[in-house]
Amino acid sequence: MELIEEVLFILQLLLAVTAITVVALGVAFFFIDRYRSPDAVRRNYPVLGRFRTLFTKLGEFFRQYFFAMDREEFPFNRAQRDWVYHASDDRISNMIAFGSTRNIEASGTAIFVNSAFPPLDEEASAAAPLVIGPGAAQPYIARSIFNISGMSYGAISKPAVRALAGGAKKAGIWMNTGEGGLSPYHLEAGCDIVYQIGTAKYGVRDAKGGLDDAKLRRIAAHEQVKMFEIKLSQGAKPGKGGILPGDKITPEIAEIRGIAMGEDSYSPNRHAEVHNWDEMLDLIVRVREVTGKPTGVKMCIGTADGIRPFFDAVLRRGQDSAPDFITIDGGEGGTGAAPAPLMDLVGMPIREALPRIADIRAEYGLKNRIRLIAGAKLITPADVAWALCAGADFVVSARGFMFALGCIQALKCNKNTCPTGITTHKKDLQRGLVVENKIERVATYARVITHEVEIIAHSCGVSDPRKLTRGHVRIVQPNGRSQRMDVLFPEPDAQISAA
Repeated sequence: MELIEEVLFILQLLLAVTAITVVALGVAFFFIDRYRSPDAVRRNYPVLGRFRTLFTKLGEFFRQYFFAMDREEFPFNRAQRDWVYHASDDRISNMIAFGSTRNIEASGTAIFVNSAFPPLDEEASAAAPLVIGPGAAQPYIARSIFNISGMSYGAISKPAVRALAGGAKKAGIWMNTGEGGLSPYHLEAGCDIVYQIGTAKYGVRDAKGGLDDAKLRRIAAHEQVKMFEIKLSQGAKPGKGGILPGDKITPEIAEIRGIAMGEDSYSPNRHAEVHNWDEMLDLIVRVREVTGKPTGVKMCIGTADGIRPFFDAVLRRGQDSAPDFITIDGGEGGTGAAPAPLMDLVGMPIREALPRIADIRAEYGLKNRIRLIAGAKLITPADVAWALCAGADFVVSARGFMFALGCIQALKCNKNTCPTGITTHKKDLQRGLVVENKIERVATYARVITHEVEIIAHSCGVSDPRKLTRGHVRIVQPNGRSQRMDVLFPEPDAQISAA
């Protein structure tokens, strides 16, 4: 009995202490909210007003898991994410039954035109490799239509880089470094690499932030580095340089990038030495001559007419001055951190930009000289097949491969608190990202995408995906009826020739 009484006494004491603590905290919060809080609701409703913030944050969780329908969320809905999760796991079939849950009457929906007589299985083939940069000292033979877009080491974690590089090697696709420089983790798997040169020129910058030819040569000396991509702009933040929060800068990242520890790292909003399209071409030619490797440019399009002077300059100077590829990023592109107005409001969507730039390239007779690479929210076979129909030679994805790594779209990429270990440098959170497992998922996702694009192409009556044209896809219009893409975006008839 004495023991029971002692236990009850301790429980009563704990309850009293808890009650006193709760009351004390309530009083403290009351005075803080009433007299110190900048929030009007908390000043008017001390303590209770705090629940509004809590419920607002919890609402994001409940919408994602309980209330939002499968195809309602942004930037990627549950159906899209689930498709990638399943495609990344070779133990799970992506087959479905009964009928599609997709609303095929929604404006903008792509509907592919099936053939009455598709090729037999033995007549079908994979997409043929394409040469990029035939005039470079070391042209690149690109074998995969679907590749990994730019994600910097710093924006993503060490295990994420290692998993992506290992998966790229296993699937035979290329991996873009993003603007954060080349790390040992990009190189260790032996995959093909596209080195991105951002406006801050991380990894190849001199003391003043300009391009250092000697460092450029050292990067190019790696056999795995197949191409160089000069980033003019990206869809998530056109006109704004990259942002790496100071919390995500480790000593190793600072060393690779050539930046200070503990401070937010901001890239300039453009290349300081480039004021016009001619100077852009000068930079492209310089990088190609120094490295001996294909060199292109990445940009988000504001207007199709705004890009014509670029092609005019190429025509005036000759095709040797042309970029070997152009990566088109849509205004709906993603990033680790960007101002909301730029993320939401600036830049032409990829669904409009890609066919327009493909048309201009054809008008100027540069279709076989400049390869087009499409990016921005293209993560499913339908997205990739649409891009090939629109005129792309290759498609790249960042967020698709993040989902393959296990991203749950927590929207915390800029906070160093990513719960899946992909965009954080906290070791305890990185523990959940097991590199060996994720390598398999990345490779499987890339292979499944390619295979299912081939299925779409064969259904349309062509033997391989590179033979898809705008006549093979219809786009649903606001009135609910579909229109063939070659009617919406007619292929140009005449070609502009040099004066």
